Amino acid sequence: MKRIQTAERPDWKDKAEQLGFIFHTMYGEQYWDERAYYSFTLEQVENHIEDPSAELYTMCLDVVDRAVRSEELLTKLAIPKDMWDVIATSWHAKDPSLYGRFDLSYDGTSPAKMLEFNADTPTSLYESAYFQWLWLDDKIECGDFPDETDQYNSIQEKLISRFERLFEKGSHIHFSSCKGTDEDRQTVRYIEDCAAQAGHFPHFTYLEDIGVNTAGEFADHNGALIQSLFKLYPWEDMLREVYSKFLLPSDVMFLEPAWKAVLSNKALLPLIWEFNKGHPNLLPASFSDNSEELGSSFVKKPIFSREGANVSIMENGDVIESADGEYGEEGYIYQRLHPLPQFDDNHTVIGSWIVGDEPAGMAIREDKSPITKDLSRFLPHIIEA
Repeated sequence: MKRIQTAERPDWKDKAEQLGFIFHTMYGEQYWDERAYYSFTLEQVENHIEDPSAELYTMCLDVVDRAVRSEELLTKLAIPKDMWDVIATSWHAKDPSLYGRFDLSYDGTSPAKMLEFNADTPTSLYESAYFQWLWLDDKIECGDFPDETDQYNSIQEKLISRFERLFEKGSHIHFSSCKGTDEDRQTVRYIEDCAAQAGHFPHFTYLEDIGVNTAGEFADHNGALIQSLFKLYPWEDMLREVYSKFLLPSDVMFLEPAWKAVLSNKALLPLIWEFNKGHPNLLPASFSDNSEELGSSFVKKPIFSREGANVSIMENGDVIESADGEYGEEGYIYQRLHPLPQFDDNHTVIGSWIVGDEPAGMAIREDKSPITKDLSRFLPHIIEA
């Protein structure tokens, strides 16, 4: 695993904007950063990232199966009591999942460590699945890489295949995100395109415009009934909305399914550790900061949080790094500190994508801070020829 500096494509910004990748630069700072890339061997990808991701996902599903049968675990997961049946019904009905992303700490030699699982509303999908692949094609075409250079990236083809399997061809599927968020809207637009390539008809409606008709059925801004809905909106918020009382009687197929609420919060971390203690790809985690397994250095994480918000790194009782935010009301969990590897003074995290039930590709984010946040840079990668 190496970080290698390289020349930017002279026209990459024009290409990005033509393709709708309008958030490539935010607040004057590059989010998409192709001034360097990461290089991996095939063994590193297959044995250290892909295989462990498949095993971690299986362990995550085991946590869901345990949780929906335990009031104690559902309470620890901060799921509202009146929504327990929504979660359990979704799981027992085997409602399908579309995707998710593990965040891993990996230095190229030691076993990758699971930091968290973005199971419900993972972003960076477009840049992972498409734009970094376009970067590789362009670099091969201009002679910077040999023709046989590859990338760990079958995300797009697996997404299209997943839509083919989940719906009859020609199905009408609703897609939704919140108003005022360009990144979310463009991410959803990309997923709509994958559904269209699978032979379906996507219909977009903003989440704020979805309502309930007199029969208690969910409908879009035009009054059309919603039968299937991909929503880039977290279940922990949906379960607390006024319309949540209509979820249980509803026959809407949600992507992601309601059972993903078990996996999309940080309370997953102490539970998966409890059930799989000592696993080489897990870190000790606890609901208490005085657990002996944590040691003297650990990370304090809100049960609900996004993009590193309200995360604190503790060493010997002192906060050495923290990020602001508005999370933490539901409580915190604590995970043993496993510092991110540093390459050229950048702290690097691996995003390992799952599509359906299969590992599908990789994203890389880096930051000068040891806490990965919303503006942390995205860098492409290759598998050495």
